[in-house]
Amino acid sequence: MAEVAVFWFRRDLRLEDNTGLIHALKGDFPVLPVFIFDPQILGELPEDDARLNFIHDRLNSLRDRLQNNFGSSIAFYHDEPLDVFKKLNKDFDLKGVYCNRDYEPYATERDGKINDYLKSVDIDFHTFKDQVIFEKDEVVKDDGDPYVVYTPFMKTWKEHFKEVKPLQDGKDDLQGKNFYQNKELPFLSLQDMGFKESDIKVPDYDVSPSLIEDYEKTRNFPAKDATSHLGPHLRFGTVSVREMVRKAKAEKNETFLNELIWREFFMQILWHFPRTTNEAFRKKYDRIPWRNNEDEFEKWKNGKTGYALVDAGMRQLNATGYMHNRVRMLVASFLCKHLLIDWRWGEAYFAEKLLDYELSSNVGNWQWAAGSGVDAAPYFRIFNPMTQIDKFDKDRKYIKEWVPEVDTDDYVPKMVDHKEARERCLDTYKSALS
Repeated sequence: MAEVAVFWFRRDLRLEDNTGLIHALKGDFPVLPVFIFDPQILGELPEDDARLNFIHDRLNSLRDRLQNNFGSSIAFYHDEPLDVFKKLNKDFDLKGVYCNRDYEPYATERDGKINDYLKSVDIDFHTFKDQVIFEKDEVVKDDGDPYVVYTPFMKTWKEHFKEVKPLQDGKDDLQGKNFYQNKELPFLSLQDMGFKESDIKVPDYDVSPSLIEDYEKTRNFPAKDATSHLGPHLRFGTVSVREMVRKAKAEKNETFLNELIWREFFMQILWHFPRTTNEAFRKKYDRIPWRNNEDEFEKWKNGKTGYALVDAGMRQLNATGYMHNRVRMLVASFLCKHLLIDWRWGEAYFAEKLLDYELSSNVGNWQWAAGSGVDAAPYFRIFNPMTQIDKFDKDRKYIKEWVPEVDTDDYVPKMVDHKEARERCLDTYKSALS
């Protein structure tokens, strides 16, 4: 049997500036790249899931590069990860497994099982920090407790960043690296796994100097295409977070850098408080008696609330898998506050639809909107869906793009009265939290 070290691609779908891959390639054995399509994850996806398409397309691109440039490939598997490693251990003389760390609850449980198995057969499991600048307990208070407010976390993050060694330039030379020489490794099509092509495509990201320079001025207006679209690329690691921090520092844009730090803030909250995926961070908020009207939830999902900016956002989400962040705050507030529908319902719907779905950020932002999370908006802060138009879509360009019938008799009436819904929300929250 061939002696190999396995590199397990996960949320790091790139060859350059890939910490775990670099370490694997510096080892003594040929590196066998693998990717595992996990049935537990795929089982929750629609058959035309755009994110799975994106992952598959990206893996095919990497596979082509490995075949054409290095005489290697990527082995595709569709099975439980533990069973895949048992199979690999039968097919090869495994000399080590390398991967980059993942911090979500399911991932940490899965990796624990993999580690236990590999340890039992005397194979080393090497994991590395890659998708964040700081992880776990690297940015905490002086007493070791995690930060639960963003601003002090951000300030400490920046202080620590000044003290670490400069970021690598990301241009790791792969030529001559020791990949396992086999172009015929197992391959799976989408159809082999019961999926099909999606009509929705993940857009390329834009971190051009002009976009970063104007980011603070333009990012709040949904009619402008002035956001980076980095979300899916950071989520699946088609770009290195180190490269993005380098760009933010080079362009001296603190607002853009702060958004990258928000991502790490929510990641460390999920790491320290994994219960928050299903429970309110502020436990008393789980006492709120949500109305959870299913008919009203359907109207919200389909962009038929009668509030034009809310409806535009939901229709954009359904059609493209994307929604402008300013509008995300509004639609989330509307669901939780105006309709008194559980934030977990909205979080689950975003999980199904968003191309840039990230568990930690999604949970964090939904709990922020509901008032139940860390550093959350106070429960009495309720966005007015009409005045938000005046602030962020004054010319109604965004609304007219997604709700063309807005000024006609065909547009649905408002499903709730803003003033009455606001008072109902305040009474409900106040009673539950007192």
